[in-house]
Amino acid sequence: MEDRDVVSWNVMIDGYTQHGRPNDAFVLFRKMLKANLKPNEVTLLAVLSACGQLGALESGRWVHSYLKNNGIEINVHVGTALIDMYSTCGSLEDARLVFDKIKNKDIIAWNSMIVGYAMNGFSQEALQLFSDMCGMLLHPTDITFIGLGFFRSMKDEFGIEPKIEHYRCMVNLLGRAGHLKEAYLLVKGMKIAPDPVLWETLLGACRLYGNIGLAEEIVRFLVDHNLANSGTYILLSNIYAATGRWDGVARTRTLMKDSGVQKEPGCSSIEVNNKTPKEQRNIYDDGGGKWGWLKAHGYTPQTDIVLHDIGEIEKEQSLEVHSKKFAIAFGLISTRPGTTIKIFKNHRVCSDCHVVTKLISKITDRRIVVRDQNRFHNFVDGSCLVVITGELYVSISPTRSNSS
Repeated sequence: MEDRDVVSWNVMIDGYTQHGRPNDAFVLFRKMLKANLKPNEVTLLAVLSACGQLGALESGRWVHSYLKNNGIEINVHVGTALIDMYSTCGSLEDARLVFDKIKNKDIIAWNSMIVGYAMNGFSQEALQLFSDMCGMLLHPTDITFIGLGFFRSMKDEFGIEPKIEHYRCMVNLLGRAGHLKEAYLLVKGMKIAPDPVLWETLLGACRLYGNIGLAEEIVRFLVDHNLANSGTYILLSNIYAATGRWDGVARTRTLMKDSGVQKEPGCSSIEVNNKTPKEQRNIYDDGGGKWGWLKAHGYTPQTDIVLHDIGEIEKEQSLEVHSKKFAIAFGLISTRPGTTIKIFKNHRVCSDCHVVTKLISKITDRRIVVRDQNRFHNFVDGSCLVVITGELYVSISPTRSNSS
């Protein structure tokens, strides 16, 4: 197209954002500005969403500054998008500043701030804001309760029917506590159809507690109903491998291959100096392996999670090259001491990476925030504050984690 107007630019930028290509969306936004076209509200909403997907806090701040410098009104819609972006990137201070400045806040703005607090582990702040919202006679919605996890009070006190997101909260909580039977019965008794995410949450709990029988039953259900995906098979393989059932691992891989399901490669991203690097760097190679320095501080590789019947040395080597470890290492050498490191990962964090990150946070005195496909992990001084995305669930994680 030779004559591109704002609408045509918006269509492409929003298209990239909606289809999981946030980098391309932001690059196109930059080109739009260089073409001397002024973005409108639609443009900015899409770009802020792209920044949130990338975890690109500095890029999001740049967009916020652009709004201020160009006299663009931060109305409730743009303000809510800013809150979502800052919350997703882990900057609750910025999110709250935007929230406080929004005039005539609607229920969506309140929900965004409450969920922002909840997903980052600020339970008291989320509860206080919920109380403030009710005090202003604003009626909570189903989204509000995803943030707070008040499952039982939804229908009894507010007349709101639980949705799939709320059942995910309950299944995750029951599963983590070891109440697998109760979680399974809850799923079977749902008035709405359970989705794959809910079943996989229960599968993760089965792995944590070694319940192979229930895991196999869940996978059969998913396969029979054409709901199985790569995560389904991988979780089942994890359960078999953890108990030395290599025959089960082989069967699962064959089933996965016959079904034409392919595993999505794992990747991690980190923003440094307003850029999200893609390269991997071999650092901390001190002759004892890339992560030999951690062993001196008590790290023992969790080779039992490696899904290959190979030797211990080969298993350790396979753990060394997990993308999250490279991203953290890049952050350590590319930022000043004391700087918070923020990582975005497309898969769940494995238990070995979880242990490593806790140890690194203690050794380096860094706060490390990792967002995977299900949750936020806030690593501080050797402990992890685990927050299920969109829920108010706080726990100091044990040495072994089911977030793999």
